[in-house]
Amino acid sequence: MVAGKENREEIEGEDVRIGLECHAQLLTKSKLFCGCSTDYRGAEPNTHCCEVCLGLPGALPVVNEQALKFALKVALALNCDIQPKTLFYRKNYFYPDLPRGFQISQYDFPIALNGYLSIESDGVERKIRIRRVHLEEDPGKLVYPGSITTAKYVLVDYNRSGVPLVEIVTEPDLRSPREARIFLAKLRSILEYLGVFNGDLEGAMRVDANISLGGGERVEVKNISSLKGVERALAFEITRQRNFLRRGQSIQQETRFYDEERGITVAMRTKEFEQDYRYFPEPDLVPIQISAELVDALKAEIPEMPDEKMRRFLRQYALTREQAKALTEDIFVADFYEAVASEIDARFAATWVADVLKGELNYRGMSMREALKRVSPENFVRLLKMLRSGEIAERAAVEILREMLDRGGSPEEILRRKHLKRLSSAEIEHAVDEVISEHAKAVSDFKAGKKEALNFLVGQVLKKTRGRADPKEARNILAQKLQ
Repeated sequence: MVAGKENREEIEGEDVRIGLECHAQLLTKSKLFCGCSTDYRGAEPNTHCCEVCLGLPGALPVVNEQALKFALKVALALNCDIQPKTLFYRKNYFYPDLPRGFQISQYDFPIALNGYLSIESDGVERKIRIRRVHLEEDPGKLVYPGSITTAKYVLVDYNRSGVPLVEIVTEPDLRSPREARIFLAKLRSILEYLGVFNGDLEGAMRVDANISLGGGERVEVKNISSLKGVERALAFEITRQRNFLRRGQSIQQETRFYDEERGITVAMRTKEFEQDYRYFPEPDLVPIQISAELVDALKAEIPEMPDEKMRRFLRQYALTREQAKALTEDIFVADFYEAVASEIDARFAATWVADVLKGELNYRGMSMREALKRVSPENFVRLLKMLRSGEIAERAAVEILREMLDRGGSPEEILRRKHLKRLSSAEIEHAVDEVISEHAKAVSDFKAGKKEALNFLVGQVLKKTRGRADPKEARNILAQKLQ
């Protein structure tokens, strides 16, 4: 359930308090405390495991240095204060998908504190405070045959167990499900700009959302795996809580999960308190000192971030704010655009990348990272040059782009195979004559003063020519013949 205009006020407002706990898998080659590969997707269950990540007696964890550096970069990009000492703890709460029976996480001494991330909501910029950033290991995966509520047994796959997670915890500064989605999209963009995260991978980011109304008890919705899911789960939960309050009932502090198929949240258990986790320092891992030299070196490696890139695009390419924003939300789109704009007019390229290409990707549910396997910047430039030279019409260019995205191939090869070369004036005139003879009523309507009939006839010419006719030329020929 995503709110429309009619009920948006119901799920937004000053009485809504939303905080997020975002768990993002880091792109290391090995797990957080052992040498097992993190490339577990598609592997047979329980084949990416060793003595350490299975928690066997006597096995000792060793911290992955790359994971630590990646987490520090995340904290710096989120404007956090890096702590000089960080320490791992045992989180002694039963996890059926962690074979040790506890999780190695961080508690009193996280990597970083007190950051913020700026988002834009309804044209207003807001700073969402970041409470902390820390490292922890990912649990394994529980597989329920059917639904979690009806399954008679559960299977456990430990391949994911021990994969490094960076957890970003916000203050309860978000005021609506829509703002939560905006925040998560911005956070995902930053993580991908840093090169520490791949949002295309299944389960790469999971979110726990904490929500309360009017200062009441806090409800946590666990393990939501998509941006759309977070927005829908929060919308449902706010509506559920408002209905309780209208009936004079109190909200219980509890943990719920989001059933994506039914679009509802379902109670899991009464919410635990911090003391229930019985944190104590992990005796097999020593404290880690974070030197100022290391922090400075990592700062120097942080690339241009989305907001900086957007401001540069505005200056360098003279784009509209909407275009610059659309082109810089995704690092792969931004890099693709700059490669194209280096070879062809930048504003023309912006229209085709920000509007046409991104529109086609959204329709397919395809990321730019995936699209690059089929559409290179070089091929895209050749397509746009064919369009600008008049070799093809705009509609044919779109058809070629769609074929490139769906099946791959060069624009020249698709042009030949699908016979999409732009028609000559004589060929367009022939198509116009056929349309006039086939649509007598529309011709009569136009001559009777119904100007919109001309648009219909132009459309029929484009349909007959499969987009190979130039629309302006077809309109001019029609107008002359219908005088």
